Amino acid sequence: MSSYNDAPDTSSPPPSPKESAPAPKKSSGKMSDAQKAQLKKHMEKTGLTGSEAKSHRMKMMSRMRKGMTVTKAHNDIKKSSK
Repeated sequence: MSSYNDAPDTSSPPPSPKESAPAPKKSSGKMSDAQKAQLKKHMEKTGLTGSEAKSHRMKMMSRMRKGMTVTKAHNDIKKSSK
């Protein structure tokens, strides 16, 4: 027969993983009004139409949400498409 002394100590629960290590900052998933204006201006300069424009815009938005500037995002797209 087991005794109550064999039970694990529950008087102080172990710290949760979220409390022990600070989580890295993540983007909110939304673009600021300034970013939206910059992207709109960039898209006007590209001269793309139709599905090419939509694809480029979506790629730009995903990178800008992560914190990239318009220039860095555009260069990253150009680099990855080679």
